[in-house]
Amino acid sequence: MTLQSILGNFALILFVLMVVTGIVWVLDVFYLAKGRRAAADRALAEYDARTAKLTADGIKVDSNAQTRAQIEQGLLKQPTWVEYSGSFFPVIALVFVLRSFLFEPFKIPSSSMVPTLLVGDLILVNKFTYGIRLPIVNRKIIQLNDPQRGDVMVFKYPMDMSQDYIKRVVGVPGDKITYENKRLTVNGKPISYAPLEDYLEDETLNYKKQFKENLSGTEHRILNDDRAATLNLSDVRDFPGKEACTYTYDGFTCTVPAGNYFMMGDNRDNSADSRYWGFVPDRNIVGKAVAVWMNLSNPRRIGGIQ
Repeated sequence: MTLQSILGNFALILFVLMVVTGIVWVLDVFYLAKGRRAAADRALAEYDARTAKLTADGIKVDSNAQTRAQIEQGLLKQPTWVEYSGSFFPVIALVFVLRSFLFEPFKIPSSSMVPTLLVGDLILVNKFTYGIRLPIVNRKIIQLNDPQRGDVMVFKYPMDMSQDYIKRVVGVPGDKITYENKRLTVNGKPISYAPLEDYLEDETLNYKKQFKENLSGTEHRILNDDRAATLNLSDVRDFPGKEACTYTYDGFTCTVPAGNYFMMGDNRDNSADSRYWGFVPDRNIVGKAVAVWMNLSNPRRIGGIQ
């Protein structure tokens, strides 16, 4: 694992911080605090002995209780590094648990999922829908549900596991996916498309054809660019399982291997996806995108994801 991948792995950084602050907190509770208490008790006993001697010698001692309190407070005070660790530990632990097992926030960096998701959308990803996974290693330990066609899913990019990608599930294990003339066929059944009003893409300021695609009962919008080819063969890379695919200038046909998924962006002619770099293994799954919770430039974007 390279330094760049470590720095880019926020979950790993959060885990290390949680462990370090947790160790300091436990050390303080079970060892350091007792040491400070013992030191304070010794100091108070010595102070009381001196005070008693002075009093016995006829010397008046003022503010006995206040001085004792100051001595005790000073010796019981946590060192700054212990105090900060103890304060941050529960917060870091809570954030780590929430984003590892429940929901994790992501920001959409590209236009590959337009019009469903826009650049700048802040989304929530459900981390438990597809099973409980161990943080950092992303290994599934409890099986719950499998991804379904039409789901919008976040996953580790197979060509670079340090990057998170988001696309729509088009094919599940065993599916035969055909994409010709910018139309999908799944297991021999053509997917239905209903034309919508042309879409003006903010990034390019170009109009694109917009359709409502019905993928196994999940209706969502997609974009096509009439000026773009169905497939750019020169961009197709070598990938595991490529022998299950056949490519032509008009499109391709792929049979999805067991334990893998075929992903495509809704902005079909502006998306690097499974057409070009292959299938997504189950072990790469991060979670299901369920909602847009904020877009600073467009607050009306808040809502569920279809």
